[in-house]
Amino acid sequence: MITVIHTFGRDLKFNPHIHALVTEGALDNKKEWVSSGYIPYEYLRKSWQKVVLDLVKKWFPGNQKVNELVNDLYQRYPKGFYVNAEKKITNAKGVARYIGRYLARPAIAEYRIVEYDGDTVHYWYEDHRTGKRVDKKIPVYRFIFEILQHVPPKHFRMVGRYGLYSRRSHRKAQQILSLYAFMRTKQISLLLETKRKKKTYRQRMMESFENDPFQCPHCGRQMDLVGIWHSDYGWIYYYMEEVEKERCKKYGIVQQKRTG
Repeated sequence: MITVIHTFGRDLKFNPHIHALVTEGALDNKKEWVSSGYIPYEYLRKSWQKVVLDLVKKWFPGNQKVNELVNDLYQRYPKGFYVNAEKKITNAKGVARYIGRYLARPAIAEYRIVEYDGDTVHYWYEDHRTGKRVDKKIPVYRFIFEILQHVPPKHFRMVGRYGLYSRRSHRKAQQILSLYAFMRTKQISLLLETKRKKKTYRQRMMESFENDPFQCPHCGRQMDLVGIWHSDYGWIYYYMEEVEKERCKKYGIVQQKRTG
């Protein structure tokens, strides 16, 4: 997975959360790729809650207030902490665009600042619950504080890479995944090639009637198809027509159909 720390919401308040990109699969103990397209949403919420609260208890061991807070959070959020796992990205450009959107942009876009009169700043944001615009006017120093609280400390790592994306295993993972992608592409190509091939008359007859029309019922040897004649349509196929077509193609002769 790749994680990006994000500290602000639309209203500039301190709202720390993590954006994570998770692979739909992993490498097993034999270093083979195992695909897993389904990640249980309810489990994700509860497991995220446990990881966070276990870390809080670890950082403040034996602290009664912290223990009470942890217990309170378990009671207030019985279904786990909020997790939004609805988006699915299928290409590398989409991944780069997703990460860049949260790393490169400031806490507020300039167009959202409506007015500054020297004392107060007037800006707006869209409430994600109602979808309506909310206007705010706050003192300029308060506005500066709300911006500065989202500037990370120097050398603070905002992006984390784990598992297949970590520096330690990235090269090995690339080799394994490249081989997997090659084999998968090869399988799909062979499948499409098989579907594109038009079935012969012999193949269709054998599939439909489980009987080889080219096998002689008397001696069992393979026969050559000379012609196919239908009582209503006459000759559907005759080998001499194929011979004539090949001859005309070889010598550049133009065939003309005669009617009448």
